[in-house]
Amino acid sequence: MAGIKVHGTPFSTAAARVLATLYEKEVEFEFVPIDMKAGEHKKESFLALNPFGQVPAFEDGDLQLFESRAITQYIAREYAPKGTPLIFPDSKKMAILSVWAEVEAHTFDPPASKLKDELAMKPFLGLATDFAVVEEFEAKLGKILDVYETRLGQSKYLGGDCFSLADLHHLPIIHYLMGTQAKKLFECRPNVSAWVADITARPAWKKVVAMRAH
Repeated sequence: MAGIKVHGTPFSTAAARVLATLYEKEVEFEFVPIDMKAGEHKKESFLALNPFGQVPAFEDGDLQLFESRAITQYIAREYAPKGTPLIFPDSKKMAILSVWAEVEAHTFDPPASKLKDELAMKPFLGLATDFAVVEEFEAKLGKILDVYETRLGQSKYLGGDCFSLADLHHLPIIHYLMGTQAKKLFECRPNVSAWVADITARPAWKKVVAMRAH
Protein backbone atom coordinates (compact mmCIF):
# COMPACT_ATOMS: atom_id res chain seq x y z
CA MET A 1 0.00 0.00 0.00
CA ALA A 2 1.36 3.42 -0.92
CA GLY A 3 2.56 5.61 1.93
CA ILE A 4 0.79 8.60 0.37
CA LYS A 5 -2.99 8.84 0.46
CA VAL A 6 -5.11 11.50 -1.21
CA HIS A 7 -8.69 11.75 0.03
CA GLY A 8 -11.02 13.58 -2.33
CA THR A 9 -12.64 13.62 -5.75
CA PRO A 10 -10.89 14.36 -9.05
CA PHE A 11 -13.75 16.75 -9.89
CA SER A 12 -12.53 19.08 -7.14
CA THR A 13 -10.14 21.72 -8.50
CA ALA A 14 -8.17 21.57 -5.24
CA ALA A 15 -7.85 17.78 -5.27
CA ALA A 16 -6.98 17.81 -8.99
CA ARG A 17 -4.10 20.20 -8.21
CA VAL A 18 -2.61 17.65 -5.81
CA LEU A 19 -3.20 14.70 -8.14
CA ALA A 20 -1.51 16.50 -11.05
CA THR A 21 1.51 17.20 -8.85
CA LEU A 22 1.83 13.56 -7.81
CA TYR A 23 1.61 12.41 -11.41
CA GLU A 24 4.21 14.98 -12.50
CA LYS A 25 6.53 13.77 -9.74
CA GLU A 26 5.88 10.11 -10.61
CA VAL A 27 5.18 9.35 -6.96
CA GLU A 28 3.01 6.36 -6.07
CA PHE A 29 -0.09 7.11 -4.04
CA GLU A 30 -3.42 5.68 -2.98
CA PHE A 31 -6.52 7.62 -3.97
CA VAL A 32 -9.35 7.44 -1.43
CA PRO A 33 -12.62 8.59 -3.05
CA ILE A 34 -14.79 10.89 -0.96
CA ASP A 35 -18.50 10.99 -1.83
CA MET A 36 -19.33 14.63 -1.24
CA LYS A 37 -22.96 14.19 -2.29
CA ALA A 38 -23.30 11.74 0.58
CA GLY A 39 -21.60 14.20 2.93
CA GLU A 40 -18.56 12.03 3.61
CA HIS A 41 -16.38 15.16 3.83
CA LYS A 42 -18.37 16.28 6.89
CA LYS A 43 -18.04 13.01 8.80
CA GLU A 44 -15.80 12.77 11.86
CA SER A 45 -13.37 10.39 10.16
CA PHE A 46 -12.69 12.94 7.41
CA LEU A 47 -12.76 15.96 9.74
CA ALA A 48 -9.91 14.32 11.63
CA LEU A 49 -7.86 14.78 8.45
CA ASN A 50 -9.22 18.17 7.39
CA PRO A 51 -11.09 20.03 10.14
CA PHE A 52 -12.60 22.41 7.57
CA GLY A 53 -14.44 19.55 5.89
CA GLN A 54 -13.08 20.29 2.42
CA VAL A 55 -11.23 18.09 -0.05
CA PRO A 56 -8.51 17.13 -0.40
CA ALA A 57 -6.96 15.65 2.69
CA PHE A 58 -3.44 14.28 2.32
CA GLU A 59 -1.37 11.76 4.23
CA ASP A 60 2.27 10.82 3.80
CA GLY A 61 3.07 8.33 6.53
CA ASP A 62 2.39 10.14 9.80
CA LEU A 63 2.17 13.56 8.12
CA GLN A 64 -1.33 14.92 7.56
CA LEU A 65 -1.93 18.01 5.43
CA PHE A 66 -4.78 19.99 3.91
CA GLU A 67 -4.89 23.06 1.63
CA SER A 68 -3.96 21.99 -1.88
CA ARG A 69 -1.25 24.54 -2.63
CA ALA A 70 0.57 23.72 0.61
CA ILE A 71 0.36 20.03 -0.32
CA THR A 72 1.78 20.59 -3.81
CA GLN A 73 4.71 22.55 -2.38
CA TYR A 74 5.43 19.75 0.08
CA ILE A 75 5.37 17.13 -2.68
CA ALA A 76 7.61 19.22 -4.94
CA ARG A 77 10.19 19.64 -2.16
CA GLU A 78 9.99 16.23 -0.49
CA TYR A 79 10.20 14.35 -3.79
CA ALA A 80 12.44 16.84 -5.61
CA PRO A 81 14.69 14.19 -7.28
CA LYS A 82 11.73 12.39 -8.84
CA GLY A 83 9.80 13.19 -12.01
CA THR A 84 9.34 16.75 -13.23
CA PRO A 85 11.21 19.49 -11.31
CA LEU A 86 8.34 21.76 -10.25
CA ILE A 87 10.42 24.15 -8.13
CA PHE A 88 13.83 25.73 -8.66
CA PRO A 89 16.97 25.38 -6.49
CA ASP A 90 18.10 28.90 -7.46
CA SER A 91 16.62 31.34 -4.93
CA LYS A 92 16.03 34.15 -7.45
CA LYS A 93 14.29 31.85 -9.93
CA MET A 94 12.26 30.42 -7.07
CA ALA A 95 11.26 33.92 -6.02
CA ILE A 96 9.83 34.61 -9.48
CA LEU A 97 7.99 31.28 -9.43
CA SER A 98 6.57 32.19 -6.02
CA VAL A 99 5.31 35.54 -7.30
CA TRP A 100 3.29 33.86 -10.04
CA ALA A 101 2.06 31.15 -7.69
CA GLU A 102 0.74 33.95 -5.48
CA VAL A 103 -0.84 35.63 -8.50
CA GLU A 104 -2.68 32.39 -9.31
CA ALA A 105 -4.01 32.01 -5.77
CA HIS A 106 -4.99 35.59 -5.04
CA THR A 107 -5.57 37.33 -8.38
CA PHE A 108 -6.46 34.69 -11.00
CA ASP A 109 -8.38 32.17 -8.92
CA PRO A 110 -11.14 34.38 -7.42
CA PRO A 111 -12.67 35.59 -10.72
CA ALA A 112 -11.89 32.31 -12.50
CA SER A 113 -13.63 30.34 -9.75
CA LYS A 114 -16.65 32.60 -9.94
CA LEU A 115 -16.90 31.97 -13.69
CA LYS A 116 -16.46 28.23 -13.15
CA ASP A 117 -19.33 28.26 -10.67
CA GLU A 118 -21.64 30.23 -12.97
CA LEU A 119 -20.77 28.57 -16.28
CA ALA A 120 -19.89 24.99 -15.30
CA MET A 121 -21.22 24.16 -11.85
CA LYS A 122 -24.64 25.82 -11.99
CA PRO A 123 -25.65 24.15 -15.30
CA PHE A 124 -24.41 20.81 -13.95
CA LEU A 125 -26.60 21.26 -10.87
CA GLY A 126 -29.59 22.40 -12.92
CA LEU A 127 -29.36 25.98 -11.66
CA ALA A 128 -29.67 29.16 -13.72
CA THR A 129 -26.50 31.00 -14.72
CA ASP A 130 -26.45 34.69 -13.78
CA PHE A 131 -25.10 36.24 -16.97
CA ALA A 132 -24.73 39.65 -15.37
CA VAL A 133 -22.23 38.08 -12.98
CA VAL A 134 -20.57 36.28 -15.89
CA GLU A 135 -20.11 39.56 -17.77
CA GLU A 136 -18.64 41.26 -14.69
CA PHE A 137 -16.13 38.50 -13.98
CA GLU A 138 -15.19 37.91 -17.61
CA ALA A 139 -14.12 41.56 -17.68
CA LYS A 140 -12.11 41.11 -14.49
CA LEU A 141 -10.42 37.94 -15.72
CA GLY A 142 -9.74 39.51 -19.10
CA LYS A 143 -7.70 42.29 -17.47
CA ILE A 144 -5.70 39.71 -15.54
CA LEU A 145 -5.06 37.69 -18.69
CA ASP A 146 -3.76 40.84 -20.39
CA VAL A 147 -0.95 40.77 -17.81
CA TYR A 148 -0.44 37.06 -18.47
CA GLU A 149 -0.22 37.75 -22.19
CA THR A 150 2.66 40.15 -21.59
CA ARG A 151 4.40 37.80 -19.16
CA LEU A 152 4.09 34.83 -21.51
CA GLY A 153 5.66 36.92 -24.27
CA GLN A 154 8.74 37.15 -22.06
CA SER A 155 9.01 33.50 -21.01
CA LYS A 156 7.41 30.23 -22.11
CA TYR A 157 5.91 29.62 -18.68
CA LEU A 158 4.79 31.92 -15.89
CA GLY A 159 7.67 31.09 -13.55
CA GLY A 160 10.33 31.08 -16.25
CA ASP A 161 11.45 28.85 -19.10
CA CYS A 162 10.37 25.59 -17.42
CA PHE A 163 6.98 24.26 -16.35
CA SER A 164 6.50 24.67 -12.60
CA LEU A 165 3.94 24.77 -9.82
CA ALA A 166 3.03 28.30 -10.93
CA ASP A 167 1.61 26.83 -14.14
CA LEU A 168 0.29 23.58 -12.68
CA HIS A 169 -1.87 25.35 -10.10
CA HIS A 170 -3.91 26.90 -12.94
CA LEU A 171 -4.75 23.61 -14.65
CA PRO A 172 -7.91 22.45 -12.84
CA ILE A 173 -9.86 25.67 -13.24
CA ILE A 174 -8.65 26.33 -16.79
CA HIS A 175 -9.86 22.85 -17.70
CA TYR A 176 -13.38 23.75 -16.57
CA LEU A 177 -13.38 27.19 -18.21
CA MET A 178 -12.20 25.85 -21.57
CA GLY A 179 -15.46 23.92 -21.74
CA THR A 180 -17.49 27.13 -21.42
CA GLN A 181 -17.95 30.44 -23.21
CA ALA A 182 -15.09 31.80 -21.08
CA LYS A 183 -12.62 29.92 -23.30
CA LYS A 184 -12.67 32.96 -25.59
CA LEU A 185 -10.77 34.90 -22.93
CA PHE A 186 -7.84 32.50 -23.34
CA GLU A 187 -8.11 31.85 -27.07
CA CYS A 188 -8.08 35.52 -28.12
CA ARG A 189 -4.67 36.08 -26.51
CA PRO A 190 -1.98 34.25 -28.57
CA ASN A 191 0.60 33.78 -25.83
CA VAL A 192 -2.01 32.71 -23.28
CA SER A 193 -3.60 30.37 -25.82
CA ALA A 194 -0.28 28.68 -26.59
CA TRP A 195 0.45 28.30 -22.87
CA VAL A 196 -2.96 26.75 -22.19
CA ALA A 197 -2.50 24.30 -25.09
CA ASP A 198 0.93 23.36 -23.75
CA ILE A 199 0.05 22.77 -20.10
CA THR A 200 -3.28 21.02 -20.73
CA ALA A 201 -1.54 18.54 -23.05
CA ARG A 202 0.83 17.31 -20.35
CA PRO A 203 0.55 13.54 -19.73
CA ALA A 204 0.24 14.05 -15.96
CA TRP A 205 -2.78 16.31 -16.41
CA LYS A 206 -4.37 13.88 -18.86
CA LYS A 207 -4.17 11.22 -16.16
CA VAL A 208 -6.16 13.46 -13.81
CA VAL A 209 -8.79 14.08 -16.49
CA ALA A 210 -8.98 10.32 -17.11
CA MET A 211 -9.76 9.76 -13.43
CA ARG A 212 -12.95 11.77 -13.91
CA ALA A 213 -14.17 9.30 -16.51
CA HIS A 214 -14.24 6.43 -14.01
